[in-house]
This record gives sequence, C-alpha cells and structure tokens, in this order.
Amino acid sequence: MNPTRERNSVSPPVSYASSPGWLRRRRRAVIPVVAVAIGLIAAGAAIAVAARHSDQRSTPAPTPPLTPTSAFQPAPAPVSTDLGSGVTLPWPAQGQAAVEAEGLGSLGTNGEQRPVPIASVTKVMTALVVLADHPLSGDDQGPMITVDAKAANEASDPDQTTVRVSTGQTFSEHDLLEMMLIPSGNNIARLLARWDAGNERAFVAKMNDAARRLGMTDTTYTGASGYEESTKSTAVDQLKLARQAVDDPVFDRIVAMPTATVPGLHSRLVNTNTLLGADGVIGMKTGSSTPAGGALMWAARQSDANGKTHLVLGVVLQQRQGSTANDDLRAVLATSRTLIQGVAQAVASMR
Repeated sequence: MNPTRERNSVSPPVSYASSPGWLRRRRRAVIPVVAVAIGLIAAGAAIAVAARHSDQRSTPAPTPPLTPTSAFQPAPAPVSTDLGSGVTLPWPAQGQAAVEAEGLGSLGTNGEQRPVPIASVTKVMTALVVLADHPLSGDDQGPMITVDAKAANEASDPDQTTVRVSTGQTFSEHDLLEMMLIPSGNNIARLLARWDAGNERAFVAKMNDAARRLGMTDTTYTGASGYEESTKSTAVDQLKLARQAVDDPVFDRIVAMPTATVPGLHSRLVNTNTLLGADGVIGMKTGSSTPAGGALMWAARQSDANGKTHLVLGVVLQQRQGSTANDDLRAVLATSRTLIQGVAQAVASMR
C-alpha cells in the first residue's frame, strides 16, 4: 500500500444514471435521523478478532446511539451480457474477479467467490458511511476535525500505510477523506471512524449494517482501515459497493486524483492507483497486505462500436507475486491492467 507515482490529472465524476442509488437520494433530501438500537454481540465479536492490532489497543468509549444506515439501498443488479462468439476476457490466473458495465450488464466473474481479506479496499465503505452521515457537495470542505493522540501515534507505525499527522492539528472532512483514499492512510481511516461514531466499534457496526442493506451477504467488516485480516468479502460483493460508490461525486473526484496537496502536511499525497489516466481508468481503490495479497476496485470509461461511452466497474482480489505487500500491489495493478484492456476490446465490439 505504499504510494506510487502517476501524472496529475483529475477526471470528472461518473454516475449510474439509470439506477436510483442511495447516495443520489441522499443528495436530493436530508435523510431523517432515527434512533436505532443495535445489538453489541456482533460488534463485540468483531472487535475480539481485531483487538491484537494497534488500532484497538485502548478501551473504546461507550457506544453512542447509531445513525441508521437506511440510506444504503442496493442498486439493481445488472443482467448478464453475451459477449458474443469468440469474445473472452483475460481473467487473472489466480484469485477472484468480477466486472460489469453500465448499459451492458454483467461481463462475468472469475474464480471462487468466497470471502477473503480485502485490505484497504475496505476504505471505500468507510468513506461512504462517513459521507452518508456527513454529506459534502460541490466545493464544501465539511467540518474541521482535530487529530487525536491515537492517530498521531499510529502515524509512526512502520507496519502500516499511514499519513504523518500531529496531535492537535486540524483538517477538514474533505482533507481527511483525501488522506485516507489517495495514499491509503490507515490512521486516518480510524480517526474518521472515531469522529463519526465515537469509537471504531460503533463505526464498524454501521459498516456491517450498510453491507447488509446492500445485499453484501459474504462481507464482514471488523475495522475501518482494512488492516485486520478478519475483514473479508468477495469480488461480487465489492462490485455491489462499487455500484454505490460511483454515485457520490465527492468520492469520485477524490479517487480520480493522482496527487493532492493538503495544507498542514509536509509532503504531497500520491495515489496508490497507478492505473489512473490510462485505458480510461478513473478510480477507485487499491489494497495490499500479506493476508489479502493485492486487491483493486476500479472504474473506467470505455466506448462500444457505436461510439457510446459506458462506465465499467471491476474488482480483482487475491493477487500475489513476490514476498511483500508491495509486490502484491504491483501484481494486482498488472493483472487488472490486462483485464481492463481486454474489457475495452470486448466493449468496443458491442453494438
């Protein structure tokens, strides 16, 4: 999950215009807040699994009432598309993958769709829960948030991808979303979770409730960053989440940025997704760890034989090459590039 280099260009947001989507409805009207009592058994079990990691070292604060995630509603699943005689996709030789295209439907899946660790692809759900509870629009930067000692201390952890921040610094919600999504700051993901829900356990309960509402039946979140091996999902489930993610223009704009400069930081943020800007790629999120291998949720714009542009979404998981997380990140970027190029050729043949 170490930052990699790419040129500085920003693609405009994308949208599934044919799907209502929970985020589009949220932008039309403020969703009423309804008090919901959420059982602590599942959340407690999730924390027990993740407790050995640095983000769970301290005893969490009392769990506050949770904002309901009724806004998370599944977008219609696409209908499978016949790619035509002789048209095949260059699926990865290992792991699992899934691809679909707006207006064309499902382009297929590959590999056994069983729950596996997804590393920092987790941060897509973290961002969407934060944006559901604290919506941003246009150039709105959102409220200012103070860096606590926990986030500052975690910034020096050599075993994680973090963003260097200091106790007492203040950043806007938008700045922190950039710091989480672009260089994949684990400490920033957990800071946002604590800010949103009071503690990470309460925030994880929101993540799992959102996953349930989206029909992600093979997904379990145990932390906000993806650092925990126990956070697991499938390519098919994460594709359901991708369908929702592309409907938020703030999220789209951030994940399409190869670099960003945040006042108060000593260095520029560099996106871990080096596919941006090539083959129509406009997002979304990388992940890599020893348990997860390399993982990528991606979005691209590709044109059919009639010149119509389609938004294509894909997820590739469990890619391995070499002995380090950086090796695995390079592997998923390479296999995904091949898949994206193959999808582009397939889409170009469709009428």
